[in-house]
Amino acid sequence: MAGANTGLFGQFQQSLGTVVELLRLRLALLGTELGLEKQRLVIGLFWGACAVLSLTVAAVLICGFVILLLWDSYRLAAVGVMALLFLIGAWLFLRAAQRWLSAETNLFSTSLAELERDRDSFHAAAPHEPQ
Repeated sequence: MAGANTGLFGQFQQSLGTVVELLRLRLALLGTELGLEKQRLVIGLFWGACAVLSLTVAAVLICGFVILLLWDSYRLAAVGVMALLFLIGAWLFLRAAQRWLSAETNLFSTSLAELERDRDSFHAAAPHEPQ
C-alpha cells in the first residue's frame, strides 16, 4: 500500500511540475508580448512626435508664404482661408483619433490563443484518458 501511495504522490508531483512549467512558459510569452508592445508604442510615439513637429513647421511656413504672397490685395481673405483649412484639418484629425481610440487592440492575442489551446487540450484529455 505504501508503494501505491508513493506512486500516486509521485504522479501528482510530476503533474504539478508540468502545470508549473506550463504556467512559467505562458508568463514568459506574456512578458515577451508586453515588451514588444511597449517597444511598438515608444517607436510610434517617437515618429508621431516627429511628424507633428514637421507638420507644424510646414503649416507655419505655408501660411506665412500665402499671406505674404497676397499681402497687398487679399491679406484678410488669405488669413480666413488658412484658418478655415486648419479648422477642417483639426476636425479630420479628431475623427481619425476617435476611430483609432475605438478600435479593438490585439494585446496579448498570442498568449490568449495559447491559453485557449491549453484549456481545450485539458478538457479533451480529461474524460478520455485516466492517467
